[in-house]
Amino acid sequence: MPTKPEPERPGKEPYLFHASPRHGQRRSGRGWSPARTPVVQYRMTSDQAAAWWPFIANPPLPPTGAQIGIDELSGGSFYADPLGWVLDDTVPVTNPNVITFGKPGGGKSTNTKNFATLMMDFGYKVFVLGDPKDEYEPLCRAFGVHPFAVGPGMSARINPLDFGPLGDGWDTLDRVEGQRRAGIIFRRWLTLIRGLVGSQFVGEQRVPFGPTDARVVQAALAQLTGYVNGHHTLHVTTIPALWQLLANPTDQLVTDCRYASTRQFLDETRLLRDALGQLVTGALAGLFDAPTTIAVDWMAPIQSFSLSRLEPLGDEAMGIALTCLSSWGRAMREIKAPGDLRINIRDEMWKQMRLGLEAVKSLDADMRFSRRDGEIQFVVGHKPGDMLTVGELTSAATAIAKELLNLADLKILHGQDPTVARELADLLELGPIAEHLMADWATQRKGRALWCVGKQIYKVQTVLHPAAAAFTYTNQALDGAR
Repeated sequence: MPTKPEPERPGKEPYLFHASPRHGQRRSGRGWSPARTPVVQYRMTSDQAAAWWPFIANPPLPPTGAQIGIDELSGGSFYADPLGWVLDDTVPVTNPNVITFGKPGGGKSTNTKNFATLMMDFGYKVFVLGDPKDEYEPLCRAFGVHPFAVGPGMSARINPLDFGPLGDGWDTLDRVEGQRRAGIIFRRWLTLIRGLVGSQFVGEQRVPFGPTDARVVQAALAQLTGYVNGHHTLHVTTIPALWQLLANPTDQLVTDCRYASTRQFLDETRLLRDALGQLVTGALAGLFDAPTTIAVDWMAPIQSFSLSRLEPLGDEAMGIALTCLSSWGRAMREIKAPGDLRINIRDEMWKQMRLGLEAVKSLDADMRFSRRDGEIQFVVGHKPGDMLTVGELTSAATAIAKELLNLADLKILHGQDPTVARELADLLELGPIAEHLMADWATQRKGRALWCVGKQIYKVQTVLHPAAAAFTYTNQALDGAR
């Protein structure tokens, strides 16, 4: 009887690596040595190993959100999803805010616009709270949106004392809900007026804004709007109307502010009135002191406010405009549908922060509530000195500015000069390897940056889609120079 043939056994696969003799292979060109190479043993944790062996990559982030480019340590794709990371316990972040630093020309603005564009595919809407250099105009036009132009001679007027959606249906609110909404509105207005007054100078000192000033402003605004607890009518007011009322106070206002006479009221509020007068009659006259004349389509993928026409007025005027837009934008978003996710881009924020302590507090409040509001505050700057020059090194404004860095768990660090790279590394406790990468590797090609996600650092090369390259280009003024 014929026997069944034995099945052929597969042979062993060749080894991928072969052990080498201690002295090396004794062949020409193979590095043979007559002496043994000394071997030193070290013990370390996995955290320390990355410093000794820099090719060990951080744990990969989940592939959700915008596909930014290549993680050059792992060789895989790098994805950014700030709000998704907050919800993922495996990613070491607790807030979705972003701060990006980089010297001009290194790809900082391009990366910002690329991130915003890619996130639109995931339901995000972009709100540019002031575009000082019209960098976002091509992006807006690519999506069929015309930016609002703010400046002398332009038709757009924005009233930072708008009620926003909290003022809708006021006559149908019960007493408790009316008081709750009024509290939110008046606190927002008080923050704005405090910041605007604090931006003005008396000699070399900023105008102080104390508790008495706050009481006067709040009482005046309540009178101008017609607000009384339980009242069912509200009237829109403006900053010039506030200034006029303080200059010509009613008897009721003097009594509500606990002054003995009108003369005492005028004497005690002179600095406050003078500061408001400078805003009303100064360089920004007619821009933020009249009823709003624009209608914003909040369902559009992007909205932007062009401020380039304010550039001849100086950095202070630009900072005041950014402050007014910030307050107005916050008012427009105080009531919104669940799932209405937004990216608020804040370019050249150092101009607002240099207005003083109260302007810094305004940005601080927005960043603290970003997780509650479902918004990503995307702050764009050149170097950390932009945020630390808001006052003396020991001032409260500088302390709050430093805290802002802790309110952004995602930091994007583009190429920097060695001095600035050292400053950033010290401030963020990144160490010498990150400092060298910022000063060397990141400067060798546009779009390179260190992405600090919590305590994890990734070397990322941004890769632009050809369609995105057209509206993220920022060197139009230099075209033709070659």
